[in-house]
Amino acid sequence: MAVSVLTDERHFGGSLEDLTRVAEAVPVPVLRKDFILDELQIMEARAAGASAILLIVRALTTGQLRALAQAAAAWQLPTLIEVHSTAEVEQALAAGPGAIGVNARDLDTFTVDLRGAEAVIRDIPGNVAVVAESGIESRNDIERVAAAGADFVLVGTSVARQQDPEQAVRALVGVKRQPRK
Repeated sequence: MAVSVLTDERHFGGSLEDLTRVAEAVPVPVLRKDFILDELQIMEARAAGASAILLIVRALTTGQLRALAQAAAAWQLPTLIEVHSTAEVEQALAAGPGAIGVNARDLDTFTVDLRGAEAVIRDIPGNVAVVAESGIESRNDIERVAAAGADFVLVGTSVARQQDPEQAVRALVGVKRQPRK
């Protein structure tokens, strides 16, 4: 288990202060979820208590992705490298991710396609940890992505809107995944 903290102020209303407060409050790893475009943001994440950072293939050139992944490694921050399509998987793998996140939400249209995400998950080698992201609303959704081989899920909105978030999380855990090739 880990906690993902949105720190992008412009689009999501998050902040580095939010990251610091969460990192101080929880005993589990904390991911900085933002549009990381510069090594300075990696240093900020480290200083704020992040345990890992998110890098989004679609937001970076291949050179930027590799450089930021190397910078994160130098700062001892594992990377969750996010992809949306099979075409982006090779770029993610070449950057040496700590894990690959498969986003079911198309960042251009904001539509969610779990079936498409399942196909991408199946294409990722079995020796790389996979996180299914976005559109995870229910235990059934978790069972679907676990059957495709997802090791973890990133769940946000569906838990945050519940009156008892702790109980909502408890209802989602314990699903066994199927191994990938």
